Amino acid sequence: MVRGELFWGLQGALERRGLGPVAGVDEAGAGACAGPLVVASCVLKPGDAARLPELTDSKMLTAKARDRVYDRVLARALDYTVVVVPSTEVDLHGIRVMNLEAMRRAVAGLRENPGYVLIDGFPVPGMPAPSVAVIKGDRSVASIAAASVLAKVTRDRIMAGLHEDLPHYGFDVHKGYSTADHIAALTEHGPSAAHRWSYTNVATAAAAHGLTPPHQVVLTYAALENPSVPVRALARQVGNNERSAARAAGRSRGGARVS
Repeated sequence: MVRGELFWGLQGALERRGLGPVAGVDEAGAGACAGPLVVASCVLKPGDAARLPELTDSKMLTAKARDRVYDRVLARALDYTVVVVPSTEVDLHGIRVMNLEAMRRAVAGLRENPGYVLIDGFPVPGMPAPSVAVIKGDRSVASIAAASVLAKVTRDRIMAGLHEDLPHYGFDVHKGYSTADHIAALTEHGPSAAHRWSYTNVATAAAAHGLTPPHQVVLTYAALENPSVPVRALARQVGNNERSAARAAGRSRGGARVS
């Protein structure tokens, strides 16, 4: 794991040493409690970041600026892949497991196997090429920043589409993250099929409305510890896909399959 201290420097250094093409990987939606997880990988032409002057961490851009950069990245990228993981898969396997798996899928989906993979934030085992995690990589690695924009714009558009079907949740504004307005809507209406029913706040709201999950769910350890979340059936298979569950495995089962 390295810290991105020089603006775009790490990617350029790898390319100059013949370790390209360099693919950047980033996600959007890991911290949300509704909507899909979206992961993108992107390969830019060496030195092409200079032709993308607005390129940076997608969270630092306005929505209009992100749309502009998104179009430019699509036009200029050598290669890219966008993977959309529905909330049903997150509920079944856990966000950490699916985040790692989607990052592997995104790199494997590139037309050419990259010479090196740079990942925003944390290491991902099982990549099809040498890889390294870069802390705040979306601000210091051009290909990661490009992947960040591809993932976020894709996810924001999906959430805007969900808003049309479920306007009372306000997905077009908070994009499925646990804001005060979202929690208030979740408390009033209960969760929808777009929510992640394995998450504690969603499971608690479902219990208050007498709702059961519309698909199979492996509750997180935090949800199992919450006395307001009913567990209707415990399975032999432990949902140890969450780090909190793995730490607690010695004293309690980390998850339970609910259907």
